[in-house]
Amino acid sequence: MMALNKTKKLVLSAMFLAVAMVLPSLFGGAQPILQRISPMHLPVMLCGFVCGWPYGLVIGVVAPLLRGALFGAPPLVPTGLSMACELATYGFVTGFLYQIFSKKKSMLYVELLIAMLAGRIVMGLVDIPLYGMAGKEYSFKIFLTMAFVNAVPAIVFQIIVVPLLVMVLRKARFMD
Repeated sequence: MMALNKTKKLVLSAMFLAVAMVLPSLFGGAQPILQRISPMHLPVMLCGFVCGWPYGLVIGVVAPLLRGALFGAPPLVPTGLSMACELATYGFVTGFLYQIFSKKKSMLYVELLIAMLAGRIVMGLVDIPLYGMAGKEYSFKIFLTMAFVNAVPAIVFQIIVVPLLVMVLRKARFMD
C-alpha cells in the first residue's frame, strides 16, 4: 500500500509539473489581466495540498527552472531563481500546513493565505541579492509593488480557485 501511495504521488506530481509547463502558454496570448494570474502558481499549490510538502517543494523548485530552460520564460536570472524559491515555499507550506491541521476544511483558506504570504516574503528576500548582482534597483517599494500590488489578480484568483479545487478533489476522494 505504501509503494502505491508513493507511486500515485509521483505520478500526480509529474502531472502538476506538466500543468505548470502548459498553463502559462495558455494564458500568454490572453488579455493582460489573465496574464497576471500567475498560472504556474496554481499547480504547485495544488501539488502541496494533494501530494504533500516534499512533492510540492520539489515541483515548486523545478517548474520555473525547467520552463525557463525549455521555453525561455521565465528568464532563469533573476526571475526563474526567484520564482523557484517562491514556488518551493508555496508547495512546502501548503502541504505542511495541510498535514499539520489534520486536513480540516475550515483551515484551507488560512493555510493558503499563510503560504501566499510566506512565498512572497521568500521571493522578496531572494530578490535582494539577485537584483543586486544583476545591477538592478530593488527596494521595499519595488517588493511591495511586485509581490502585492501587481499580484492582486493572482491573489484573488488563487483565493477563489485553490480552495475550491481542493474541496472538489477531496469530495471526489482524489486526495488522502
